[in-house]
Amino acid sequence: MSRPERPPLGQRSPVLEMIEVDKTFNGDVVALKAMNLTVNHGDFISLLGPSGCGKSTALRLIAGLSLPSRGKIAWAGGQGENDLGVVFQEPTLMPWATVSQNVWLPFRLRGQPYVSVRDEVLEALKLVGLEKFQNAYPRELSGGMKMRVSIARAMVTKPRLILMDEPFAALDEITRFRLNNDLLKLKEAIGCTVIFVTHSVFESVFLSDRIVVMAARPGRVIREVTVPAPYPRDEDFRTSAAYAALCREASAALHEAIGEPV
Repeated sequence: MSRPERPPLGQRSPVLEMIEVDKTFNGDVVALKAMNLTVNHGDFISLLGPSGCGKSTALRLIAGLSLPSRGKIAWAGGQGENDLGVVFQEPTLMPWATVSQNVWLPFRLRGQPYVSVRDEVLEALKLVGLEKFQNAYPRELSGGMKMRVSIARAMVTKPRLILMDEPFAALDEITRFRLNNDLLKLKEAIGCTVIFVTHSVFESVFLSDRIVVMAARPGRVIREVTVPAPYPRDEDFRTSAAYAALCREASAALHEAIGEPV
């Protein structure tokens, strides 16, 4: 499935905006303060920052799982039921359901029977390399395979935006690298926009065209790092001088967010 080339950064139309968003818990715990973020069609944005800086809170607000204490989140053209897919830190699969039944879940919640969307489910499984495991159960899968099922479930409806909250953090490095490579291929295949939460400078530079660096207490955006390297990206990029330089830039921004000297 070929996709049209994405417009350059600065020429993309907006998907949503976070405008002066605050989030306070229990009346006095400020998770986010005056957060502004414009997400454009085709972006791959990583939210990078220390624990407690509000990265996951921002994702929950965008997903509608929580409401801002102040400010607003505005979807371009309004939000439709097919606009959002979410991948959590854990695969959150139903253990009693097969792989294909787990991927069918977004359609099932809309009242669409499996037979009517079987082709879409199988296409999603093929894209994550699990078409031969459609009748397997989660207990029969490795950690990386479970996460692939979760990604297939998030993308099966071809949403405008996919939110990913540290989905690879618990995986070994080799599996993580493979899933990073596969994620970029999947993004190109369905033409979606991605917001990806990570603690890893290296992961953020490899995946993203925009890295939004956040600081804690209160959670806020302090820097944005642009990654101009073209897609597709591979091991040549991972071992290039340009990649190393961008990792140093993102690392310096992260140290600033933590409050440590570089």
